[in-house]
Amino acid sequence: MKKLFTLALFIALALPAFSAPKTDVYIGITSVGKNHLPAIGMPAFEADAQSADAAELVRNVLRADLLFARYFDINEEGPDFNAKKLSQTMTAWAKAKASYLLAGEVSYAEPYYTIKIYVYDLATRKPVFPKAFKGTKNSLRRLAHIAADQITNALTGKRGIADTKIAFSNNSTKHKEIYMVDYDGENMQKLTSDKSIALLPRWSKDGRIYYTTYKYRNPDIFAIDLKAGKIAPVIIRGGLSLIGGVSPDGKALVFTSSGGSNPSIYIYNLETHTKQRITNKTSVDGSPSYSPDGKYITFVSNRAGNPQIYVMELATGKTRALTKDFNWSDSPQWSPTGEWIVFSGREAPYHPMDIFLVDLTGTQLRRLTTDAGSNEDPTWSPDGRFIAFTTTRNGKRELYLMDMDGSAPHLLADLPGDSFTPHWSF
Repeated sequence: MKKLFTLALFIALALPAFSAPKTDVYIGITSVGKNHLPAIGMPAFEADAQSADAAELVRNVLRADLLFARYFDINEEGPDFNAKKLSQTMTAWAKAKASYLLAGEVSYAEPYYTIKIYVYDLATRKPVFPKAFKGTKNSLRRLAHIAADQITNALTGKRGIADTKIAFSNNSTKHKEIYMVDYDGENMQKLTSDKSIALLPRWSKDGRIYYTTYKYRNPDIFAIDLKAGKIAPVIIRGGLSLIGGVSPDGKALVFTSSGGSNPSIYIYNLETHTKQRITNKTSVDGSPSYSPDGKYITFVSNRAGNPQIYVMELATGKTRALTKDFNWSDSPQWSPTGEWIVFSGREAPYHPMDIFLVDLTGTQLRRLTTDAGSNEDPTWSPDGRFIAFTTTRNGKRELYLMDMDGSAPHLLADLPGDSFTPHWSF
């Protein structure tokens, strides 16, 4: 796969063709050691015949979300929930080594399902999460995701990621279009019909997706307003415009442009519609992204020879290199916690691309993938615990997820075509 930085390097007004391109066994998500994590007892949800399928769906999605979060075990070996014998029920689940009891009830009154979920702390015998959700059949999966995130927060004080999505480019229509999918690989939706080359989707915190497209035969930046169901141009007919990222406050874009003698990095103010060039070297600079506080950017530059990872303080323009020995580096993305930058790179010519982490001092470098195809386009989950990326390990370019330490890599979704440049929502 031609690197995004290569695209800026050659500025060919036609994107280099992405090559397609297999291996990991999916490591199932389980606890680390017996009784290492607090267990949630989870009996079958109560429902009448009309709501039985919905209750099973909601429970299965909720169960999978809570397991993926890695904060809990799920214990299903206990009695059915009995609200009339609540004390006896909680005692039985406590004997089954559960720390919490999660019970659910689903009912239907056309056209809405009502989902009632109760979580009890078995040590205190008190409810810690009584809540009801209401929606149509098509919203059941999302309601389960929302419930999972709220339960995670209620029990741990930490945010969940079940109600997040990943946007990406895919060529299954013979064109590269923008799609999005739930974090668990379900509910895929096609967002664009540009019939051209659309890639590099970048989420803003208000739910918009900015991306680069050749819809007008030039690499322009457009915005997808998911709430309004509209797509509109943002930066058009200005030469090369490769979106890098959206500022944390949603007021600016950082992108690569060919407006000068060399591809350089610019900031575009979405309120004043003005752009400012922030790198001005004889080198090629590209693939920028913002730090979580918006005060810095990370980017790629070949100013020292081969493309390496750099960090710039926006207020002063002070710039320093984080890597120096890579044959190629690309697609750096700042972690939500601000501690790490993930990027794709290769250490020697003709080697496949792999995913690495580097800290902000440049002294800690960690390889996350090895001997498993070409691995590129890393993107962080909003809690900083997981990384999505593309890989050719199964013969074509697919979306994978892994823990931020490189463990438990697994296929996100079995999708047609090849997928590129994923970006995780906030």
